[in-house]
Amino acid sequence: MRAAAIGIGSNSLRMLVADHQSKRLTAILRDREGLRVFASLDSQLKISQDMIRRTCESVSRMKDKAAALGAERIFLFATSAVRDARNQRELSDAILEETGLSLAVCSGELEAKLSFVGAAEEPCSGMIDIGGGSTEIVIGELDTIEFSTSLQAGAVRLYRELPIRSTADAVRVQMAVQALLEPHLAKIRQLKTPTAWVGVGGTMTAAATCIQQIDWNADHGVHGFKAKRESIQEAMETLAGLSPEQRRSLPFLPPDRADIIVHGFAILSGCMKALNIDAITISERTNLDGYLKLFTADE
Repeated sequence: MRAAAIGIGSNSLRMLVADHQSKRLTAILRDREGLRVFASLDSQLKISQDMIRRTCESVSRMKDKAAALGAERIFLFATSAVRDARNQRELSDAILEETGLSLAVCSGELEAKLSFVGAAEEPCSGMIDIGGGSTEIVIGELDTIEFSTSLQAGAVRLYRELPIRSTADAVRVQMAVQALLEPHLAKIRQLKTPTAWVGVGGTMTAAATCIQQIDWNADHGVHGFKAKRESIQEAMETLAGLSPEQRRSLPFLPPDRADIIVHGFAILSGCMKALNIDAITISERTNLDGYLKLFTADE
């Protein structure tokens, strides 16, 4: 069966078109567009009218691409930013009217599960998924989740709340993330230690290209790359001293992440320090893969 999943994230709109057969996904197309839904939230946590319009247009374009590729079913879901929004129903109604697609808003727990199911491959795995609005951490054994949490610590969220203008600022963000994880550490230490940790999301793929200093849009060298904690720390400290304009000129960083990438690396480094992770394997598989695995399992 060929199906598509479109995910409205806090920072990006993403789509996966894939064939699902015998519990395995074969990707046909992965697409992405930077939207920054979280950044459009106002002081009352409402998505702006302009963002609602843009989201409808973008979802419509992706739906048409999926249909042109023969997708028999097209799923649409949203994560942290829409979950926080007080006018999520307004967005949902507008998308339904524009595209005919019903929007499913994921809880933090489901969001974490989707990324874990999509990316985890080892018998006992840990996963970190850094988004724009939140960071999901999961530990488990393939289909069995032993621990899951969703931290209110996404790259865009912390960019708005804790500005970074220097290495010292970046370290403060890193420490704030460690503090958010502190209440969970006792429970995590009681679990079986993961044989591998996998990293999901735009921060992770940017870490792979940044550390290796390869083109940010490279179609090789990212999936499966093992990023060491000290390399991520070094990248964070180096980039913290540069302006967003200087970062945009670097060929190994995606330009649309130039303003938030240091926050992303600070979150990742903070998580790895708190969880005592020496290296993390970067995966290009995401919650989109997990969504199709879970919701087309019986079809």
